[in-house]
Amino acid sequence: MKILRATHLGMCFGVRDAIALALSRSKSQPVTVLGDLVHNETVLKSLRDQGVKIEHQIASVTTPDIMITAHGTSERTLHELRERGLNVLEATCPLVHVAHRAVAQLVRDGWHPVIIGRRDHVEVRGITDDLAAFDVVLSEEDVHALREKPRFGIAAQTTQPIGKVQHLVALIRERFPRSEVRFIDTVCQPTKQRQTAAIELARQCDAVIVIGSAHSNNTHELVATCGQFCARVHHVQSAADLHSIWFNEHDTVGITAGTSTPDETIAAVEHWLHDFAEFQVKLAEHMNASLHSAAV
Repeated sequence: MKILRATHLGMCFGVRDAIALALSRSKSQPVTVLGDLVHNETVLKSLRDQGVKIEHQIASVTTPDIMITAHGTSERTLHELRERGLNVLEATCPLVHVAHRAVAQLVRDGWHPVIIGRRDHVEVRGITDDLAAFDVVLSEEDVHALREKPRFGIAAQTTQPIGKVQHLVALIRERFPRSEVRFIDTVCQPTKQRQTAAIELARQCDAVIVIGSAHSNNTHELVATCGQFCARVHHVQSAADLHSIWFNEHDTVGITAGTSTPDETIAAVEHWLHDFAEFQVKLAEHMNASLHSAAV
């Protein structure tokens, strides 16, 4: 069995920086993160074990310091936190800030904002909570449900595949030929790199393992992308989720991972696969030796 790693996989700089800030701050004084810092249960457990508090409701915060997640939040929420006398620590990824600024500029310039992304995702909520009017789309059905506006200004959740985003933008242009449509590409570079690397990987492989949380949007998108180019794609959260029945002796198996997946989790999956490959080789050698002895 041959094992390949995607050229780009795992944690992005925004996630690493957010985790480092939370741990650094917690060493000197108590800190609470408002919501899940990242969408990965292993990381969240590690943070809690090291004294970082995680709360999903502002009313539940008891520490003087409150930290915004890598996914960002709205100005409305930031104002409420400061009104309560809390010291706000910003861990919002800089590329999420780019998306916020792009949408705000579209609105100032008179465009009706359309966000391509998951309506219930914390990043999308952070962008839209400050808007008086907006639409969120993620499918062709969502686009067909849009009502005509003179001017559509389109941006995207940073972790959406750029191919899907471009397709939906084109569909909006086609559906509303009388409308002006402006698209600002806010899909982040780490997402583009991981998506491109995932495609390159899947094209070479008999099976692909995508590592990441069940709640991670960018991990789900990697699974979907790999599935377009490889028939056997398995989404796991850790090495414990792997099953030997998924693999054959002569498979080429690829590994990729979402942007909140820790390096050690990726390493553990890769180690499991190497151990399984070695077992397959030893088993084949044993069977060949047994057949040879029987023939003699």
